[in-house]
Amino acid sequence: MKKALLFFLFSISLTFAQEKAPGYFDVQLFRGNVIKHTDDIGHLITGHPDGFLLSYNWKTFGKNEWEQVYNYPDYGISFHYLDFKNQYLGYNVALGLHYNFYFFNRNLMFRISQGIGITSNPYDKETNNKNNAFGTKVMDNTYFMLQYKKENIFNRIGFQAGFMLTHFSNGRFKAPNSGINTFALNVGLNYNLSNDKPEFIVDSLPAKASFKERIKYNIVLRTGVSEGPVPNLGQRQFYHFGFYADKRIGRKSALQIGTDVFLSRYLKDYIEFSAVAFPEKDINPDTDYKRIGLVVGHELFINKLSIETQLGYYIYKPFNYETNIYQRLGAKYYIYKNIFAGVGLKAHGGRAEAGELSIGIRL
Repeated sequence: MKKALLFFLFSISLTFAQEKAPGYFDVQLFRGNVIKHTDDIGHLITGHPDGFLLSYNWKTFGKNEWEQVYNYPDYGISFHYLDFKNQYLGYNVALGLHYNFYFFNRNLMFRISQGIGITSNPYDKETNNKNNAFGTKVMDNTYFMLQYKKENIFNRIGFQAGFMLTHFSNGRFKAPNSGINTFALNVGLNYNLSNDKPEFIVDSLPAKASFKERIKYNIVLRTGVSEGPVPNLGQRQFYHFGFYADKRIGRKSALQIGTDVFLSRYLKDYIEFSAVAFPEKDINPDTDYKRIGLVVGHELFINKLSIETQLGYYIYKPFNYETNIYQRLGAKYYIYKNIFAGVGLKAHGGRAEAGELSIGIRL
């Protein structure tokens, strides 16, 4: 799964690199707090995490239609270091790809990043069994940033400051995996490599131009490897099938409705384990591990890349496991017009269940 995720990120980076444009660096410092999304991580919150973030960004000026539609965003690559101020967690580093979107006369910037993280102190049964957040050394990293930004205040140097939310998790590729969410304040400087004043290509489409498309039907196979919530139960392949319809409501968005079928073999192992470990709960070891859910969602189309968010509710779940509501956040890349691949994270609240690799068709 790690190799597949790296390949997916590399494919997106090739798309980024197809267009050369003036760029800029930004350097930022941040300090914040770990969010206590579950009681299981209380012992991991002992200080105020801090760190730094380095980024390189390419600007867009409207050469492509999607750049005009999204108000000329930036795209780039970033590296960040985060010290958790906790002896069990140590520190993490991450490398990711990102988009910067602008609002309010380009004074407000929103960044979304997806990448790979590495932790210094992963869980170890003998030497670090208190770290129930990171069961593997390599994991997924996602971060969001909202900032006030001003360029060229002093020659090519500008200023930016705001908020950052960063998430590290291995998608329960291997237990334990409570994951860590950190909210931080950040401040930094940016430096433009060019003195040239940007000249944006103005969108030639009418302001209220409609985007019409018939209802599309999607079939998706999501797979990967996961482990139950108890360490050393064993990693198992899972197969999640998605069947849903979507309707475009504009150039940027589509609404989705459909169903999911979950065949998660790790859950079969966990049911059998629970039946033996908790006899007072009177669990039948032959309880069906399969689940079915109804799902609604939204897809944000950028260029060949899109961002998908879904909210689901189990209508068939014989084993009482996690909540009845689940969420999915993922990125999709359209290889051809109607064929896509992607990565995503399925979770229950703040608890990740599976990091999913997907392949699908939109008819």
